[in-house]
Amino acid sequence: MDSRPNVVWVTLDSVRQDRTTMGGHDRDTTPRLQRMAEAGRSFSTCIAAGIWTLPSSASILTGTYPSHNTVGVDGETIPPELPTVAERFDDAGYRTACLSRNGHLSEATGMDRGFDRFEWIAASTLLSAAGPRTLAKYLLNIRRHSAGLTTDTAKHATPFLMNDIAKRWLDDLAGEEPFFYYLHYNEPHRPFVPPLPWQDRYTADIDATAEEAIDIAMDAHRNMHARVASGDPLTEREREALLAMYDAEVAYTDECIGRLHDRVRGLDTDRETVFVVTADHGEMLGDRGLLAHNLVVDDALVNVPLVATGLDDLAVEDDDLVQHTDLMRTLLEAAGADTDGVQGVDLREEAREFAISQRGPANFDLYLEHDASFDTSRFHESLLTGLRTETHRYQRSEGRSELLALPDETTDVSDSEPDLAADLAARLDEWLATEGAPVGEGRDAEFDDAMRRQLSDLGYVE
Repeated sequence: MDSRPNVVWVTLDSVRQDRTTMGGHDRDTTPRLQRMAEAGRSFSTCIAAGIWTLPSSASILTGTYPSHNTVGVDGETIPPELPTVAERFDDAGYRTACLSRNGHLSEATGMDRGFDRFEWIAASTLLSAAGPRTLAKYLLNIRRHSAGLTTDTAKHATPFLMNDIAKRWLDDLAGEEPFFYYLHYNEPHRPFVPPLPWQDRYTADIDATAEEAIDIAMDAHRNMHARVASGDPLTEREREALLAMYDAEVAYTDECIGRLHDRVRGLDTDRETVFVVTADHGEMLGDRGLLAHNLVVDDALVNVPLVATGLDDLAVEDDDLVQHTDLMRTLLEAAGADTDGVQGVDLREEAREFAISQRGPANFDLYLEHDASFDTSRFHESLLTGLRTETHRYQRSEGRSELLALPDETTDVSDSEPDLAADLAARLDEWLATEGAPVGEGRDAEFDDAMRRQLSDLGYVE
């Protein structure tokens, strides 16, 4: 009997581990994921390779790091000489499918390569992607599962749509052959506007109504660069309102993913199905005077949830360092796929000693336009690589480095811990010269108008 598992991998957008139930948050934002964790595995220190969707998704879907695959560092498209994990699963005899709600995960960036069935969903492609029946169901539920009747596309939530399409595809995928099904949900990416019934879930804890909190969240989204450039992006009242809306979006998305998991468990298939839920990156929510996800490689941006059911006999503990590349390699190995060039470790056999997170060259222009005195010296300018152990992060760009004793992410302790700084510097030198070396030249993506409109809603382009 073929023992290879089906794989359903769900990537959520902008979820930080410490705002989840598994991460010890005092609000029970992810009860469904918590139940999955209790039935399977949950890793408290999953470190994303990138700090925003483009490089992180490329890392997940190639099993390699940003400076190696060049995406988000020196280009926007996966180099053709680098195989995707979908191509690896396909070569191993898997049926492959991808459903994406983010233009960065599209044919424009080469992330559709290897998928038998691929759909990127935008407002302009909604009818063809979802079909009239699903679209009608969404419109009938627009007040329960979105912001109601508004023409502001940035306010609409889409997990209901994603789930309805995803469940249909699952019925098509289930069969004699194993399948790899990758889904990218946009939620809870800013702006943080939960569906109407969820907007007052946490407002009893704050000094703002749901309507006022939504206004604050929208203003923080649309004026993010100006607020950060001011040096004081949020008042305490605004921060509490933003956190309430963010947590409500996480909670709503958790409910939807729980329903998807129930559907997967009910599939008519004789083989095991591994179900993975993680996030591409986290979010700065006023931490260190920052919003969104850029400029730094702090844990608020790189420590993300990772929950999996259907995985057995792993050699790692729940509090060990893991990365997406590790779990992807483990799944490829279990599928009997070629893993030559995949940079993670097989979690059934070993744990890693350190994790890597990278941020491409910084763009300060959007901050300096609002305030020419914005202090850019706080941040690294060129390619930034963070090497994280269980207790420290050594981070370096061209001509600059710091050793940070976590959870403090501002105080350089290189002088007080010189031996550790030297050891981690040597490890990073070796890594950059080997696994971190680029596979080829970076290539720009060609985003169409629909992709640019959607990326504008998300705040990636002006």
